[in-house]
Amino acid sequence: MTICAVEPLILHMPLNADSIADSTHRITHWGVVGVRLRTSDGGEGYGFTGTHADLASDRLIAACIGHCYAPLLLGEDAREGRRLWQKLARAPALQWVGRAGITQLALAAVDIALWDLRAKAAGVPLWHLLGGPLRDRLDAYNTDVGWLSLSDQALVDGCRHAVEVDGFRGVKIKVGHDRPAVDLRRLEAVRRAIGPDVTLAIDGNGKWDLPTCRRFCARAEAFDVFWFEEPLWYDDVAGHAALARGTSIPIALGEQLYSADAFAAFMAAGAVHYVQPDVTRLGGITEFLQVADAAHARRLPVAAHAGEMSQVHVHLSYAHPAATVLEYIPWIKDHFVEPIRVEDGCFARPQRPGAGTTPTAEALVRFAKALA
Repeated sequence: MTICAVEPLILHMPLNADSIADSTHRITHWGVVGVRLRTSDGGEGYGFTGTHADLASDRLIAACIGHCYAPLLLGEDAREGRRLWQKLARAPALQWVGRAGITQLALAAVDIALWDLRAKAAGVPLWHLLGGPLRDRLDAYNTDVGWLSLSDQALVDGCRHAVEVDGFRGVKIKVGHDRPAVDLRRLEAVRRAIGPDVTLAIDGNGKWDLPTCRRFCARAEAFDVFWFEEPLWYDDVAGHAALARGTSIPIALGEQLYSADAFAAFMAAGAVHYVQPDVTRLGGITEFLQVADAAHARRLPVAAHAGEMSQVHVHLSYAHPAATVLEYIPWIKDHFVEPIRVEDGCFARPQRPGAGTTPTAEALVRFAKALA
């Protein structure tokens, strides 16, 4: 399985709405920025990171793959995944300029592609290569009905439909208005609409400060909030730890953390209860497994970030003992050879060989953007 070609790619896939917004972002497309690896025996593996489809920054990620990682990969044996991850992640020149952001997103794409290659070569889905399924069902919670950009009525109607018609047992809504009283009103309305037996999580996307979060949580506890995700700035370990000590609402975070060390700092400080690694922002599957294992050692549940925006999280969640639930945001799933499916509120277990990251031939043409 000698790597003979490293081909960066940029795809910009439209959402299933004109635009969506949380407390800090508004987007119209999802960026699938990554790589196709080819081997001398005819193997082909795909991996990608997820972006907000900004072409200038996406080209930086693609350039990092093509100019920095490709020379380190060509001629290597794709089966030697751990060694290759170490070679790329600890490359001296890239440590100097990276360890987070662009270099880490690029590394994630490459590492996922290597795992995809190995699973395809073995003729099995990734979850099988990782040791087999550890659960019969993987519950999905729906975030796509909870955007901050939705009106109050659309928010309530969407959450009710997700539960009563689509069979979801959990929903998540965004918070982060300049006046938190607006979010409390929306939270109360959703809880009333879905009833007491459905899990209801909230996500602040790092918007508020600690005093605001404390005041908000004191009133939000009455609505049985499953978790408060990213209540504070993403890197604020001390603030999250202080909030965790002061509220009964569990803290969830991780989609904006770029290394196992960053997760270790939050876990050691008691600043997180639900660990949310994103395989496309960490150093791929290899580092995702390090984080998930560390969470499991502390008996903390893992709820990976987004089951369709990265596709591969369904495989990882079925295969890891700490995984509990997975997020449903169905923006790009139909543009892959094996689309992620949710049936009766649960993710179906993928069956095709690989990591689920192979785009359709149509998507590779239709959504492609020039690399320069």
